[in-house]
Amino acid sequence: MTPHDEFDLADRLQRHVERLAGEIGERNVFRPEALHAAEAYIRDVWERQGREVQAQEYAVADVRSANLEITLPGDDGEDILVVGAHYDSVAGCPGADDNASAIAVLLELGGLLAQAPPPNILRLVAFVNEEPPFFFTRRQGSRVYAQAARRRREPIRFMLSLEMLGYYRDAPGTQKYPPMFRWFYPDRANFIALVSNIRSRGEMRRLAAAFRSGSRFPLEQAATFAWIPGVAWSDHLSFWHEGYRAMMLTDTAFFRNPHYHASTDTPDTLDYRRMASVTEGLAGALRRLRRRS
Repeated sequence: MTPHDEFDLADRLQRHVERLAGEIGERNVFRPEALHAAEAYIRDVWERQGREVQAQEYAVADVRSANLEITLPGDDGEDILVVGAHYDSVAGCPGADDNASAIAVLLELGGLLAQAPPPNILRLVAFVNEEPPFFFTRRQGSRVYAQAARRRREPIRFMLSLEMLGYYRDAPGTQKYPPMFRWFYPDRANFIALVSNIRSRGEMRRLAAAFRSGSRFPLEQAATFAWIPGVAWSDHLSFWHEGYRAMMLTDTAFFRNPHYHASTDTPDTLDYRRMASVTEGLAGALRRLRRRS
């Protein structure tokens, strides 16, 4: 990526976040107009990229809710990769990092992969209703999606959840961890983390290697137990419940971002140049990740 291209991508990412977390703001079923405005924005961006958007609709608290999906056909087999991010925000929070940052990355993946499609079938999915009170319940959008995929016996190789990708700091001591992890990982909040359960560690390692082969952006990885705080706290958990391998790409959320689930989680707190590097690195990794033999 040239500096000019990186600047353009950073600018597009910022526009997405400002639209979702600035103009629309808090978006959930308790603010249905805002939730539906976010849904319409995601659909519009993908349609302007020339993508056909599919909606999986269901009702929560008498409010229409929808997971949105686009599919990029692969050229090397029938394996399906699902990359998803939730577009709702928790009550009282505009949700810039959580989770407009990840939705912005998801939207731009649709454009970046247009000219050079990945070898695997790739589904990009914007999930609804991830935040409380729906997390850990069957009304969570990703749970609805994963259950439907299992009923259809879809050959999903793995699911990657994008969860908070915009907050970075270089100062020592800005990165925190669950107990014991601090002895093995950096204390500066200037990296992204790829996290999986033990069963998904093989796919996690392959994706991490594909990312590092084309990007210099710092990436840390961990395959560990789901009960450790934060490890299961996103949409990948829904796929674990259905027996699929899954993992999360994240800036580590509340382990570094002081604005987590707060009214101060606003667009001006994010680093869009680093988000652009992450987006380009992930797009390249998905292009290089070959079919499973």
